[in-house]
Amino acid sequence: MIKSFKWLLLVSLTFAACNSDDNTPEVIDSADGLPLTSGSADFANYVALGDSFAAGFSDNALFIKGQQGAYTNVIAQQFALITKADFKTPLANDNIGGLLLGGNVISGPRLYFNGKVPVPVDGVPTTEVTTHLSGTFNNLGVPGARSYHLVAPGYGNVAGVALGKANPYFARFASSPTTTVLADAIAQSPTFFSLWIGGNDVLGYATSGGTGKDQTGNMDPSTYSGSDITDPTVFKMVYTNIIDGLTAKGAKGVIANLPNITSLPYFTTVPYNPVGLTAEKAAQLNAGYATYNGGLQQLKALGAISADEAAKRTINFVAGNNPVVIEDSYLTNLSAYKLPSYRQATKDDLVVLTAMSFIGTPVGEDPTKVNGVSVPLADKWVLTKDEIAEVAKATKSYNETIVAVATAKNLAILDTETLMKQIAGAGITANGFTMKSTFVTGGTFSLDGVHPSPRGYALIANKFIEAINAKYGSNLNGVDISNYPVMFPKAL
Repeated sequence: MIKSFKWLLLVSLTFAACNSDDNTPEVIDSADGLPLTSGSADFANYVALGDSFAAGFSDNALFIKGQQGAYTNVIAQQFALITKADFKTPLANDNIGGLLLGGNVISGPRLYFNGKVPVPVDGVPTTEVTTHLSGTFNNLGVPGARSYHLVAPGYGNVAGVALGKANPYFARFASSPTTTVLADAIAQSPTFFSLWIGGNDVLGYATSGGTGKDQTGNMDPSTYSGSDITDPTVFKMVYTNIIDGLTAKGAKGVIANLPNITSLPYFTTVPYNPVGLTAEKAAQLNAGYATYNGGLQQLKALGAISADEAAKRTINFVAGNNPVVIEDSYLTNLSAYKLPSYRQATKDDLVVLTAMSFIGTPVGEDPTKVNGVSVPLADKWVLTKDEIAEVAKATKSYNETIVAVATAKNLAILDTETLMKQIAGAGITANGFTMKSTFVTGGTFSLDGVHPSPRGYALIANKFIEAINAKYGSNLNGVDISNYPVMFPKAL
C-alpha cells in the first residue's frame, strides 16, 4: 500500500566521514598570534551545570567516549592550557552506554549506524546506578534534568530512582542523598561556570507528541509529569536563583539560551506525507473513510462544526504521496456524535523520528489495517501545529528570562537559538566541513536525532569559547572539529 516508505535508506548514501577516529582536540594557533590569556575571567576552577548536552549524552546513551567529547570537556581542555586545572567528570563504566539499577537494565545501549539504519550496539550495560562514585566532580551535567531539578533536594537519592522521584545519573555522583545539583556546584567555590539548562522543560512534551500538559499557571513543579511544559514563572524563579547562587562569590560564567525544537532532526526527518499510493489503493481508502467524511458533512449542516473545520478533518487520498492520518485533540470534540478526531497531517505538523519504523506497519495480522493510513496515528507520534505553538511560546519566555539574567549579571551568553537555526538552514562551515541538521548525514546531530554528534559537540564548544572571548577579553583557542568523528563506530 505504501510505495517506497523505506525512504530512510537515503541515509546509506555517501556522506562526509570523519578525518580521524581520534577525538583528542587539536589546539589551533590564535588568530592574533598572542599568548593565551583568560582576560578578566578566572578559569582556575570551572564547574559546568546543565542537562544531557553538558553531560555528553549522544546516540541515545551516556558512555565514556561521548562524555570525553562533551562541549563542557572541550571547553575545560582549553581552559587547562592556561590554568593546568583538572576537570573531573563522573564517567560511565563502559562505551556500551545504558544503565543498570540493581542489576536490571533501565536504559539501553548506545546506537550505531549499520550502513542502513541506527541500531543498538551489542552488549549489556555495566554502569550500575547503585554503585556510588566518590569525589567531587566539575561536570554536573545531568541527563534528563529540567531547570527546577537543579534545585530539588533528593534529586540524587538512589532510593528514589525506582520510584521515579530521583535521577539515576545524578544518583551515581551526588555528594549526599539530600543534596541538590546547585549545592554541589556552589560547594566547589567555582571561579567560572557554564549553564545550559531548560531544554527538557519543553522537550519531554515535544518528544511525546504533546501528550503531556502545558503547566502554565501551575507553580508547583512537584505535580508535573516528565512530558509537561514548565510554567514560565517557575522557570524564571528557578533560573534566577541558580545564577544568584553561582555568582554570589563573584564567579563569572557563560550561559546559553534554548533552540527551537524545529532545529532538531528528531522533529524534521520524517515527512508529513510519506504515504505513496496507486489510484486504486487511494480509492479503496477513500471508500473506507466515506462514513467518517459523511458524518462531518452532516455535523457541518447542523452547525456543530464550521465549514473550515469540516474541510480540515476530511480524509482524502490521491495517487502519489499522501499525508498520514492522525488523531488531533485540538479538534472539536464530536464524541457525542460518535465521530473521532481524525484529520490528515499538514506541513505545519511534525512527525517524530520514532514514527519512522511505525508508519506503514500492519495492525496485528490484518493487512487492511495500516498505521498512519487506515488506522490513524495516535497523539504521541505527531506534534501538531497547536502543540508546536505551545512549545514555541514557552521557549520564547524561557529565553527572555535567560537573556535578562545574563544582562543583569554581566555574563557571557551563547545564542544557541540562532546557532541551531543556522545549522538547520544553510549550515555552518568550519575546518572544511559544513555542519547541518540532516539526520545521520548532516554531521551535527547523533543517531537519536536530539543530541549532538562528537563533531557537533566540538562545534558547540567553539561557539561557547567565542562567546567567552568576546565577553571577557580572553584569548582562548577553538578546536579543529575535523579531529572529531561524525559518529562513533560499533566497537570503541
